[in-house]
Amino acid sequence: MGGVSTSPRHPGSPDTDAPADAPSGTGTDAPAAAAGHGSPAVPAVPAADPDRVARLRAALLAAGFTADGLLELLGGPAYSALARSETVPALRATRGGGPLPTLVRLFLLQQSVPASRAAAVLPLDDALADGWLVGEGAADEAGSVRATVDIRPYGGPDGQDWWIVADLGCAVGGAGGIGARHEDVVLGVGGASTTLAGITVRKPVARALDLGTGSGIQALHAAQHATRVTATDVNPRALAFTRLTLALSGAPGADLREGSLFEPVEGEEPYDLIVSNPPFVIAPQAAPAEGDAAGRLTYREGGMSGDDLCRTLVERAGEHLADGGYCQLLANWEHREGEDWQERLRSWVPAGCDAWIVQREVQDIAQYAELWLRDAGDHLAGRDVYEARYAAWLDEFEQRGTTAVGFGWITLRKSGAERPHVQVEEWPHPVEQPLGEEVEGHFARQDFLRDTDDAALLDLHFRLADEVVQEQVGMPGAEDPEHVVLRQNRGMRRASKVDTVGAGFAGVCDGSLPAGRILDAIAQLVGEDPVILRDRTPEAIRLLVGQGFLRPVPDAD
Repeated sequence: MGGVSTSPRHPGSPDTDAPADAPSGTGTDAPAAAAGHGSPAVPAVPAADPDRVARLRAALLAAGFTADGLLELLGGPAYSALARSETVPALRATRGGGPLPTLVRLFLLQQSVPASRAAAVLPLDDALADGWLVGEGAADEAGSVRATVDIRPYGGPDGQDWWIVADLGCAVGGAGGIGARHEDVVLGVGGASTTLAGITVRKPVARALDLGTGSGIQALHAAQHATRVTATDVNPRALAFTRLTLALSGAPGADLREGSLFEPVEGEEPYDLIVSNPPFVIAPQAAPAEGDAAGRLTYREGGMSGDDLCRTLVERAGEHLADGGYCQLLANWEHREGEDWQERLRSWVPAGCDAWIVQREVQDIAQYAELWLRDAGDHLAGRDVYEARYAAWLDEFEQRGTTAVGFGWITLRKSGAERPHVQVEEWPHPVEQPLGEEVEGHFARQDFLRDTDDAALLDLHFRLADEVVQEQVGMPGAEDPEHVVLRQNRGMRRASKVDTVGAGFAGVCDGSLPAGRILDAIAQLVGEDPVILRDRTPEAIRLLVGQGFLRPVPDAD
C-alpha cells in the first residue's frame, strides 16, 4: 500500500470495501506528527538479505504463522477483531504460549516476549541483525525482544501462504485510529486493498504497474500473472516494505521506482494492467490553526483539492495503457450541489477507453469527516482540537459545494472504440468476491452488444446463466404477479425486473432455439403480433445480456 503525490518527488480502501477501509496512499508535505500523538523516531525498515529472509519464511511456516493457522488459533471473533486492529481478544487467545502465540504477540500485537521464547521459534540472530526484532533489557537470554514491523499472514488466491510487511500497529481500523503518525507511515493490508485485489482482472499479462504500492499487496498479486511488475510510490519507505513483502512471500521481485502518479514511467512502453489504491481521502487543504500541529496523513491524502487526485489518475491512465489493457482503482468522489455525480465521473474517462464505475457507498459530509477524523485518532486529541479539525473539514466541503462523498471502483479498458461504453451505476448491495472474472466478462459483453445489431441478436441462441432464480411479487391470491424479478446468486448478485415476456423468454433460453423463434412462440401464446414483439424486445434482451443474465451460445446451429 502506498501513494502518489501531486508535487515533485517526496524527500523522504462477505464484501469489505466501505470507506472505512483506508486507502493505501502516501501523499506529500505532511508534518512528522500530529498534536496529541508525539513525534517518535521513525523506525528503520528491516534489511532484505535473501538468505536470511528465506530462513525467516521457513520459520514462520514451521510455526503455522499463516492465515489458516491464525484463524485456527484465534477463532473467528478474535480473528475478525484483529483485522479491525482490535487486539484484546487476540491477547486473551495467546496467553498459553507456544510458537504460534509467540509470533502473534510479536508481530501482530506489539508485545515484547522473552528472548528465549523468540529463539525457540525464529532465527533470532538473523532477525536481530536485519532489524526485524530489537532487544530490550539485558543482552542475554534473560532479556526480551520486540518486533519493529507488522508481519501479517495473508492467504493467496490459490492457497499460497503470503505475508504483508508494514509499520507496526498500522493495520486499518481500531478505536484509537492508526498506530503511528510519522509522515512516511506505511499501512498493511486492509479491506480496501483486499477489495481491489478481488476485483482485479487476473489474466496473464506481460507488463503490470502497481501505482502507489505501499506495503506491496497489489504487486504481490500481480507477480503471479504478470511477466514484469513495476511498483511505484512517492514514499521510498513504502518501496522498502514492498521489497520485504515480496521477498518474505517468496514472490518474484518487482521493478521498484520512486515518484508521483505516472512520473516514474513517463515515456515508457504501456502496461497491460494498472492497479492503484491511491490516497483517495478528500481532506482539508488549509493550513492548521495556530497551535494545532495536525498535518496531512500521507498514506491517505494525496495533496490535491477535493477529488482531483482520483480524477487526474483516471484521466491520465489511458495514455499508459496498452490496447486491451485494464486500469483498476478505488476512489472517492464528491457529490456537488447542482451537478450530476454520474456525469462528473463520465467526464473523467479518457478517450478510447470503455469504463465501468460502481458507486458502493455514499456518506454525507458530516459522516465522512467523522470517519476519517477517527481513523487518524483525532477524536482523542481533546474536545477543542477535535471540533476545530472537524470544522476545517466542513469548511472546505462548503466552499466547493460538496454535499456528500461517494466511494467505489473504477475500471477502464483501452478498447479504442469509436463509441466507448461508459457505465456509471450505484450498487450498494453485497457482492461475491473475487470479481475479476466478472469484470472481464462485463467488458466482453459490452463488446458483443456493440458489435451485434438487433437483427443479428434475434438470430442468436442464448442460455440463462447459472444460479439465476425468478421471484414473483404480488398480492397473495392474485392471479398474476405485479412484477417478476430475475436474481443472480453469484458475482454482482444483480436483480432485474422483467415483464411477462421477458420472464418467459429468459425461462426457455437453453441454447436450443434462436431468440427470434422463441419470441414468435411467445407472441402466439400471448396473442401479440410477432413483428411488433420482435421490434420491441431486443432492448430487453440487451439489458439481460449486459447484466450477465443471458449468455450467447457460441457456434449454435
